[in-house]
Formats: sequence, C-alpha cells, structure tokens
Amino acid sequence: MDGGPEAAPYCCATCEGGEVTGRSLGRHYKKSRSLSTSSATTYSEYRRTQSLHGPSPVTTFGPKACMLKNPHAVMHIQDPASQKLTWNKPPKSVLVIKKIRDASLLQPFKELCIFLTEVKNMIVYVEKKVLDDPAITGDENFGAITKKFCTFREDFDDLSNRVDFIICLGGDGTLLYASSLFQVFIQEFSHEVVLYFGLKLIPSFPCLQESVPPVMAFHLGSLGFLTPFKFDTYQSQVTQIIEGNAAIVLRSRLRVQVLKENWDEKDAVDEKGVILTNGEHEAGRKALQYQVLNEVVVDRGPSSYLSNVDLYLDGHLITTVQGDGLIVSTPTGSTAYAVAAGASMIHPNVPAIMITPICPHSLSFRPIVVPAGVELKIMLSRDARNTAWVSFDGRKRQEICHGDSITITTSCFPVPSICFRDPVNDWFESLAQCLHWNVRKKQNYLNSEDEEF
Repeated sequence: MDGGPEAAPYCCATCEGGEVTGRSLGRHYKKSRSLSTSSATTYSEYRRTQSLHGPSPVTTFGPKACMLKNPHAVMHIQDPASQKLTWNKPPKSVLVIKKIRDASLLQPFKELCIFLTEVKNMIVYVEKKVLDDPAITGDENFGAITKKFCTFREDFDDLSNRVDFIICLGGDGTLLYASSLFQVFIQEFSHEVVLYFGLKLIPSFPCLQESVPPVMAFHLGSLGFLTPFKFDTYQSQVTQIIEGNAAIVLRSRLRVQVLKENWDEKDAVDEKGVILTNGEHEAGRKALQYQVLNEVVVDRGPSSYLSNVDLYLDGHLITTVQGDGLIVSTPTGSTAYAVAAGASMIHPNVPAIMITPICPHSLSFRPIVVPAGVELKIMLSRDARNTAWVSFDGRKRQEICHGDSITITTSCFPVPSICFRDPVNDWFESLAQCLHWNVRKKQNYLNSEDEEF
C-alpha cells in the first residue's frame, strides 16, 4: 500500500514522466459538481489508500546478473497471500451500489444504509436514480435516512477522493458498473475543449489519476462469481472491512482508446468521449477512452459476412482475425465471455491479457495469453466486406469503420476487490459453486472380486 498525504508523488508512463502532486492537482483540476449533500464537501482532506503496487519481486539473479528496473512498470508480481487491506486513516465515506429495478434488494439496501449511517456514522453515497424508486420515496420511515445521503449521477458527478470504499448489492454486473464509475480524467481549462474519460491524449495537459476504492461485493444476484460475501452476516463483515481486517485481490483493467477517423460533429454530444480540435492532432478525429474490467469484444454486428480485422502487438501485425469476432479480456474476464468461447480460466493475480477468437474460420486459431503491459491494436482489414462493432464490458457499443483503430493495454488502475477469505480460496470456491468446474459423477469403487471378471 502507498502512503498517506505525505507520500511521494506518484508518476507513471501515462503522465510522460511528469510528477503530479496533490498541491498541483488542487490548483489545476477544477470540476463542477452536483453532489446533493454539503457534508461531502468537507471530506477531501486526505488521499484514499492506494492499492496498485505491492512488494517488488526479486530482480537479481546470481552474483552479477540483474533485471533493469523500469520506472514506468504497470504492476508488480506479489504473493496473493500478502495482499492485505490497510487504511491510512479510518474510512469515513462509503458508496453503496444497488442493482436497479430489483425489488428483492430493497430490504437489504435499507438495512445496510441504516447500519452505515446510524451505527457506523459513515457518509453514504447513493446513485440518484436509486432513490427515485417509488418503493423508497414512499417509505416515510426510511425517508429521514435518505436526507443524510449524498447522491450522484453517472457521467455527471465526480467521485474522486470522496469515496473510501464501495459496497455492491447485486450480481457480477453490479461490480462491473462500480468499476465503470472510476475512470481517468484529463481537463483543459478553456471553453474550447474538455477532455473526458481521457488519458495521455495531449501530454502537456494536467493529469489526475483516479484509483478505484476497495470494493466489497455481496452476492444478491444470479451468478455471483465476483461477489463472495453473503448478506446474512453483513454487520460483522462490514465492521471487519472498516477495521482493515481483510484480504484483497487486485483485478487488472484494460485501458482502451478508440480513435475514430470519420465522425459526425452533431453526434459528438451523445457519446462520452474527447473531441480533438485544437490542432495537436488531425482535424476530424475523435478519441474515446475507457477503463474495462472484463473484456473488449469486437464482432461483426448485424452483418452476415465474416468479421475481418487485423491484430497488432506492439506495432507488429500478428494475425488477421476472420470469424464472428475477437475477445480481449483481463484475467477477471477470462471466466466470462472468453471461457464460453473456449478460452482458459486465469486467476486474477496473473499479469496477462487473453486474446480469444469467436468462432474463427480456422481450426488452428486457438486462444492465446500475452504479457500484461503489451499494446494491442485492432483495425479493420483493407479487404473487409463490412464494418465491425465493439463493446466494453457489454456497454458503450459502437461501430468501427475503415481507418478507425482500437488500442488496448493494461491499465495502471486495478480494481481492489475485497476477499471473503483470500484470493486463491475465493477463486476456486467460485469455480466450484458458480461454474461447477470439474463436477462429474464418480466411478464406482472397484473391489477385489470385480477384478476377477
């Protein structure tokens, strides 16, 4: 874990080597907020605990050989058993994510919020559309509690440095949604251009790096592969997290940039992206950036023709994908769409990116695993008969035309998911309970009499 407010400024490759201090961020980064409760404004005095880097592995080999240290390393490999949650200061705020339009979650949601507000004296953040549910607005007893909440709106309000940890009520999709709320912002302070969901688009711009708070996910959905906690004993479990007594698994994300060659300016306001019109990039190009927890899916869309896209790795053409499409997934996403397409399952602690074809037009095209940190690039082939479509964790679906490109690499900002026991046991428990991994009817016992026949 990184230090508190006095820690040295963190610098990564996305900042072009420039240090970003808390003081400079306060001077350069100003974003309008529409958070409803004024009590939240008093809470931004210290940085949230950072959970990106763990203990470095041994980098010496023998008496004289060593590995050159890379100051821009994305992640370090560490023993999963050593990944423990700690707090620089006691947590004061919590974001509660509830699955929308699910009546079965209303009672657990109310119980949890009352416990956090009345018993633990926490500042509770809740999405505005959750409180707009008639079943909540019509509850007069619970209405007094909701007045103490801080509300936010997706894509409008900034939660950075305001939320200490997250509690999810729902299924795996709820955790994916929580991850999507924490992106990386870059902002230019003029009326001409504002970069949103951006990273390393114009290196001279100030960069505010947003880490994801620790996430505690309760299994109240259908599958629950990523949600290890049961709600029956939520009070004791939440208390342990607040006290810092828990293990975490760092789920790596993908940093994705979609560069659009041709676009219609009138559609720009409908998408959460960046319009580059200041002359530093080609006019008429638009860059969209996303942080993806599960996978990036490129498919043929509604066309009856095969998808035909070129795959590059660190600038070199690796292969041309002909089939229904391609899945680029994290280890967390390897147990989602990728495993249904025939890929292997990878533990979240393994630093890797998985590439899985969807119904390839070649029997020899098998899924492959490449090192985390490589840069993948996907483009339509010149002789492609149709366009392609891309989606990010099942959202933000858009069309990819000739000249467009999708660049994918490992993000510097993983999702620290709080474990029920530890990263290894939780993962194998999910394989057994959710996917029924290696479940079969056992053979009958063979005794000595049976051997004679």
